[in-house]
Amino acid sequence: MTIRLSKLEKYFSIEKLIYHSVDLSLYQASVIIDGQEHYITDDKNKFLRSGNLVELQKKLRNILAEQAVLRHTSAYDEMIGAAEKSSHNTLEVPLKDNQLY
Repeated sequence: MTIRLSKLEKYFSIEKLIYHSVDLSLYQASVIIDGQEHYITDDKNKFLRSGNLVELQKKLRNILAEQAVLRHTSAYDEMIGAAEKSSHNTLEVPLKDNQLY
């Protein structure tokens, strides 16, 4: 599911803001609202993406979330031909917006 940034800025209760590390230096974002994950889009329904994490934080600075994390899902096991696991190889690190913009 997706949600527009303009609509998201009006929400009062956002459980988690997730910055996804998609590829080397490509980030996109999602939020968890009422237990469901929604990817954030702009007003033209294009996924909100950036090659710079700080730039993405700047775009999302008006979002009030209980917590923010940086999430990276590794494809390493698949790349080396390891057996498929029942759980995902995901790393989530707490992230704070230090307003470096």
